[in-house]
Amino acid sequence: MIIKINGKGEAVDKPVNLMELILAKGLVPERIVVEHNFKIASKTDWQGIVLKEDDNVEIVSFVGGG
Repeated sequence: MIIKINGKGEAVDKPVNLMELILAKGLVPERIVVEHNFKIASKTDWQGIVLKEDDNVEIVSFVGGG
């Protein structure tokens, strides 16, 4: 199955939810915001959002600095 992550098509072997995708990518959930099909996905909903063919996911990371 192909899903679009940050504008690029990416193959996913099996159905996964947003939380599984985020953890598989080594991302820290507390430092990101996720948009699923053009709507901000609440962190409390990540486990229940199962990705499907042609879904669009945008992941934005917060970076600190000074």
